[in-house]
Amino acid sequence: MEPFIATLLYFVISIVIVIIGLIIFENMTRKYKDMEEVKNGNEAVALSILGKIIGICIVLAFAIYNSSVIYETIIWGVVGVILQMVAYGLFDLFTKSFSVQDELLKNNKAVGLISVGVSIGLALVIGASIT
Repeated sequence: MEPFIATLLYFVISIVIVIIGLIIFENMTRKYKDMEEVKNGNEAVALSILGKIIGICIVLAFAIYNSSVIYETIIWGVVGVILQMVAYGLFDLFTKSFSVQDELLKNNKAVGLISVGVSIGLALVIGASIT
């Protein structure tokens, strides 16, 4: 029964961390509201959100694999969200020829796809560094 309870606990913790992460990312986006854009059919924003969800979940998966106690998973989950925010900020910073937020708002799917790649790629690096 203990593994079942641990699985449920990890599941609940993961959902909470993902939701908190999405709320933080929503508040970082100044030019539009993520869920409003998704409701309106903006696929580029949806792709960006998808990358963030998968990215956070990858970090959480590595944390669960490598943590001996649940609180370590929570700590690494929080660190993962913070590092994903840093990655998103750097992505926006290094694209000087255009604004990522403006392009996502215009439903530029190419920018949405790059955003997915940045989130997933860096999540793999962050996750692999968890020991």
